[in-house]
Parts: sequence; C-alpha cells; structure tokens
Amino acid sequence: MTRTLRITTRNATFQQWQALLTNRTKRQRAGEFLVQGVRPISLAVEHGWRIRTLVHPDGATGSRWARDLLDRVDATRVAMAGELLRELGGKDEEAPELLAVVELPADRLDRIPLRADELVLVFDRPTTPGNIGTMVRSADAFGAAGVIVTGHAADPYDPKAVRASTGSLFAVPVVRVPSHREVLDRVGAARESGVPVTVVGTDENGDVDIAAHDLTGPTVLVVGNETHGISAAWRESCDRTVRIPITGAASSLNAATAATVALYEAARQRSRR
Repeated sequence: MTRTLRITTRNATFQQWQALLTNRTKRQRAGEFLVQGVRPISLAVEHGWRIRTLVHPDGATGSRWARDLLDRVDATRVAMAGELLRELGGKDEEAPELLAVVELPADRLDRIPLRADELVLVFDRPTTPGNIGTMVRSADAFGAAGVIVTGHAADPYDPKAVRASTGSLFAVPVVRVPSHREVLDRVGAARESGVPVTVVGTDENGDVDIAAHDLTGPTVLVVGNETHGISAAWRESCDRTVRIPITGAASSLNAATAATVALYEAARQRSRR
C-alpha cells in the first residue's frame, strides 16, 4: 500500500529536497532530483522514469491530473504545508499542485543507440544549465537519438536545465561522461560492428557550410562550449568540421541556437532521402 506522509516543518527530508535545487553533489549523492510541471512530470511517468515521491499541498484536492497521478503512480506520497511546497517550487505566488522526486538514471552510453542512421548530439563542456535543457528540447524535436554531455560541465538535472527542456529530458536519453574518449571508444566499437559513424564538429571556421555536408548517415554531432567552442581534443577527433553561415553584426551564435540549426539541417536532409 502506498504510504502517505505529512511534512509541516523544515525537517531533514525537506532540507534534503531543498538542497537538491542548488547542490549538484547532493543530487548525485541522493540519486534524485526535483521536477515540477504537468508536462515534465507526465513525460517522466510516460517514459518509465522511477518516481520516488509525489509531493502535494496538504489539504488541497488538486486537479484531476494530479489526483490521477497520485492514484496510479507507485510512489511515496507526501502532503506538505503550502508555504514549504512553495519554497521547493520556487514560486512566490502559489505552491505547485504536484512536485515529483525522480531517480537519476545511470550515465551509461549504451542508453543511447548508435546504429544505422542515428544522430547523436554531443555538448562539450557546457557552462549553462539552460543551454543544456534547450539542446535536449531541440534534440527531441528533430529526432536525435540522445544527448551526451562531455567534460567538466553544468548539470542536466539542474532545475534550470530541467525547466528549459520542457519535459524532453524524459523523452531523450541524456548521458554525462568525463571526456571525449568515452564517446570515441563507443564510436570505434560501432565502426568495428559495421556502422560507419561520422564525427562532425560545429565550428565558425569549419571546413564546409553545414548544408554542404551529408548528415543523413550515422552521425555524432559535436557542439562546443559557449565561450571557447569545441576543445582541441574534439577538434582533432572530428572527421569533419562544419560551419553555419551567418550575416549581420553577430559574430557567432549561442551554443544552443547553433545546435538547433544543425539539428534542423540534419532533419531536413534526412526527410529528403
């Protein structure tokens, strides 16, 4: 039988969840993160993520959506005082009607398929959680098989990243790895199995315009750090670097914008096969 608890004070559990909002180390140690919003929570449930706890305002009946989730999701229920839930939700005006404590998935590259004509997006050393979330959203929109975050980077499970993904974080596998080496090992294994993966880096001084490069085959598309672009190690590892032609006074594109343009171009080419 599903347990229902009540939290009316800033007890240890509340403080632990509060720390998940700002402390990456504590998220990793606890193996969980906080999610709010109808679409993100619904997609987490739909795609089989493990929901550890559902938190709702104490004494509130909630919407039909919230009541339905509370009835059918196998998770601990917590009825929390409104002012405390408002703090966890980060909203001044009202508490969210539902907040989910979701288990972090394993950072395993085998969660992302690399076969046939798959497109995988790599974000190298991103510093802004919002950019990660936006890239995940674009990867979902344009059919990428997954997103890999390499190097010392912002956290995909930071609340800002989760919010910016608008729920796509739960539909597209996102994996963190220490460096480019793990990705290249996976690429090498795929090639040995007969999958001709091409590693393509985006760079303002790329070899060719992106529209002139064939993106219809199995591709690992690498987008660099917001300030410095792709690392020297990634640059040396790419089979080809491509540039996005721009005009006007802009010197470059935001990393998430560049990724979105590149993903759209790949989707455009693939739709014409």
